[in-house]
Amino acid sequence: MRPDHQRRGVGLALVHSLLGAADAIGEPLVALVGSPAYYSRYGFRTSTDYGITPPRPAWGDYFQVRTLTAYEPTLRGAFVFAEPFDHA
Repeated sequence: MRPDHQRRGVGLALVHSLLGAADAIGEPLVALVGSPAYYSRYGFRTSTDYGITPPRPAWGDYFQVRTLTAYEPTLRGAFVFAEPFDHA
């Protein structure tokens, strides 16, 4: 997003919409690659805090997870993106 369009609440609305929709369909968590300083305000934490290994180790703390209602602590291991998103 262009800097002159930031700080208008669009990002906040998108994140809350995504989290609500994922929770409503029973997803256990949402994962992303992004700034820990930014996404921690939405409850995201480094994936390894939950025993989830990032698809690319170099992502380190930038690979984050936000657990949802259906989350079970036994859900651990290597994270795998859905096939359409795994072509990087």
